[in-house]
Amino acid sequence: MVNESMLKLGTNRSCIRELFEYGLRQAAIVGKENVFDYSLGNPSIPAPPEVNETLVDIVRNTDSLAVHGYTPAPGLPAAREAIAAELSERYGVRIRGANIFLTCGAAPALIAVIRALNMGGSEIVAIAPFFPEYRPFAESNGAKLVVVPADVPSFQINWPELEARLNERTQAVIVNTPNNPSGVIYTRETLERLAALLEKKSAEVGHPIFLIADEPYRELAYDGAEVPFIPTVYPNTIVCYSYSKSLSLPGERIGYICVPDWVEDSATVFAAIAGAARASGHVCAPALQQRVVALCAHSRPNVRAYDENRALLYEQLSAFGYDCVKPNGAFYMFVKAPGGDSQAFSDRAKEKNLLIVPGGDFGVPEYFRICTCVSKDMILRSLPAFKALIEE
Repeated sequence: MVNESMLKLGTNRSCIRELFEYGLRQAAIVGKENVFDYSLGNPSIPAPPEVNETLVDIVRNTDSLAVHGYTPAPGLPAAREAIAAELSERYGVRIRGANIFLTCGAAPALIAVIRALNMGGSEIVAIAPFFPEYRPFAESNGAKLVVVPADVPSFQINWPELEARLNERTQAVIVNTPNNPSGVIYTRETLERLAALLEKKSAEVGHPIFLIADEPYRELAYDGAEVPFIPTVYPNTIVCYSYSKSLSLPGERIGYICVPDWVEDSATVFAAIAGAARASGHVCAPALQQRVVALCAHSRPNVRAYDENRALLYEQLSAFGYDCVKPNGAFYMFVKAPGGDSQAFSDRAKEKNLLIVPGGDFGVPEYFRICTCVSKDMILRSLPAFKALIEE
């Protein structure tokens, strides 16, 4: 009567969303101030002022039919050129507007790329910890997700395990840096070693193994940490980017795919991505937000509040005795669950209205994730619950 795999996806919901919605229900019972919700990575800093000002100016001073009408499927030329110019200037490379495909955020971008690369039963490799939605993105589009166990405790890359999983069926490896859920940034040394490995394996199997760079957190880095632009390290890299986190626009659904000219057979790859997007129902990214991006591609977030929260949580939880991975990017922290079972620990935390995400779906069941994009006041009010849990 219905597609069983789609039914399974619709009924076995994301543990992150389940926790978030549980928190909403619980807030109605005990009061919002008594629920300490670290579940959902929803930006807690406003969009940069120029973004809102630009949006208002566009609506007020641009022809309404143009603002709200269809755009070309790959996006408005002005938006594509602005993104290309920003990348070229920032990283000292030559990106053209024709290399950019505007999408409704990073998720549809990833789906289009995976779908375009899948040759029928192809394997897509994800390195734990990884964003749980990679699995349905791959499997619902005919590919197999192959998981590389985590490199604990550094959360860089487990090299023997990765190399063992690369074979003639491998079409791509997804890398997410800064990482959700660990907050770790892959170092340039890590990425250069990864590039060398993929170049060697590509030669062995007789076809390129692509890197899919999932980069919604590119602008969120701390302590002067470098976030390398991966196409400058490994040529066969396809970038999937979102403005959700960098410009605090998660609900506006705007992002892009970048296929640089130096990707092998780049025109064919770009055309296949466009076809995959079309087959997924893509018409065009939101036209109003494309116009905003065209004028605000150089805008950057003020990450001071995220940085302060990161430092506060790391210092306090470490003092309580938690084993924390110190994040240098994104707005998450990965913490080892006392007792080693993050699901059991998360369930205990719920009893204190403390909502933390167990790490099983991220591929690391002994750790849990907390989002640091919350109010400082909530952090301070939640600390007694964290302390009581580890003491128990």
